Amino acid sequence: MSPFEFEFFRNGSIVAVLIGGLCGLIGVYVVLRGMSYIGHGLSHAIFGGAVVSYVMQWNFYLGAGVWGFLAALLINQTVRRTRIGVDAAIGVITTASFAIGIALISRYRKFTRNFDAALFGNILGVTPDDVLVIAVMTVVVCLLILILYKQLLFTTFDSAVAQVYGVRTEWVETLFALALAATLIASMQVMGVTLIAAALVVPAITARLLTDNFNRMVVWSVSIGALSGLAGMLISFYADIASGASIVLLQAALFVCAISLAAIRKRTNRLMHTHV
Repeated sequence: MSPFEFEFFRNGSIVAVLIGGLCGLIGVYVVLRGMSYIGHGLSHAIFGGAVVSYVMQWNFYLGAGVWGFLAALLINQTVRRTRIGVDAAIGVITTASFAIGIALISRYRKFTRNFDAALFGNILGVTPDDVLVIAVMTVVVCLLILILYKQLLFTTFDSAVAQVYGVRTEWVETLFALALAATLIASMQVMGVTLIAAALVVPAITARLLTDNFNRMVVWSVSIGALSGLAGMLISFYADIASGASIVLLQAALFVCAISLAAIRKRTNRLMHTHV
């Protein structure tokens, strides 16, 4: 328990658990919708917003938040109103936004180092104010998912049928895009642009290997995300490696274990059927 004597480690651990659980929750819907690439794309778009907010001297969460929400809405509307696929829309919009950030960094070189944290994460640099903001964002996103639970579940598995039954799928999709953007904004300081996609997808995929039941998948994914966040922090402290990297590597190790368990289970069932 010695690492918890330090305030920076306590703050980092709280944020790691919150972000891990939140990414695990949103990640379930992302994986089931076949949208794994959107986490990677939107994080790059939000990076552009973070750079713009720095140049304009805006609050980080305000600038990155508005930019991220606009990017998510633009992707959603582009897919709905044109014949462009979701992967192409994500590729165009998010890479353009990321390029804006890179262009500004190259123009204003004096603050290049400040964005190492945005690219690679700086969980040990979070302040009590950051903890409060991330906690509020986590609660808001969880409440939104809870309120939209039935509509979101219906839309995730069959959007066309949901629309026939009166579900306003356009609003559901828009609100989900905003919740996803909020999750990525909260995660940026913790995981960095380069690791957010893994934190969003790996716990959900691991949970999917462990169960076919949706509710259990949510519980597994949130638990894996939150516990790997805490355990990853401890590993990073004692191994002296980057916190974001240790969290993702631990999640990857759990994914490998889940694959192995699924393979053993499949082989056992096959042998039982053979004997029968």
